[in-house]
Amino acid sequence: MKIAIIYTSKTGNTEELIYLMKEIFQIKKVELFLYRIDQLPLLDLIKFDGIVVGTYTWGMGEIPPEMMDLYQAFEVLDVKRVVTGIVGTGDTGYPNFCGAVDRFKNMLFVQTKLAVTLKVELTPQTNDVQRCEKFVNIFLEHLNYQNNH
Repeated sequence: MKIAIIYTSKTGNTEELIYLMKEIFQIKKVELFLYRIDQLPLLDLIKFDGIVVGTYTWGMGEIPPEMMDLYQAFEVLDVKRVVTGIVGTGDTGYPNFCGAVDRFKNMLFVQTKLAVTLKVELTPQTNDVQRCEKFVNIFLEHLNYQNNH
């Protein structure tokens, strides 16, 4: 099972969340590939069994500009069999807390086998570690089920 984590980060909060996720995935001994959004040829999305998208939210709940090509690639590539998850950081001081997570979630639900989502307030705290572990476990359960059926 090949899993990719594709992310962007502006302030470092999302990157911190992604590196926490990476550590948890590595404990599970899965084949994991980590990409900043500008490092992955988008056509390679179809090569993975599972993809986790990590993003911050821009402006008033928008997907960051650098993530729009990824969003559109999911809409046009044949990724129906790919298990996906979406994680993101945001600030509850804004009306659309982690709005980019919600926008990705709605599209991934239609285009892929969306397994799980996670929103984190600003930077990951101690209590978020358990939430990240739960995310990874749910994601891998869906991935194992998909590969066995």
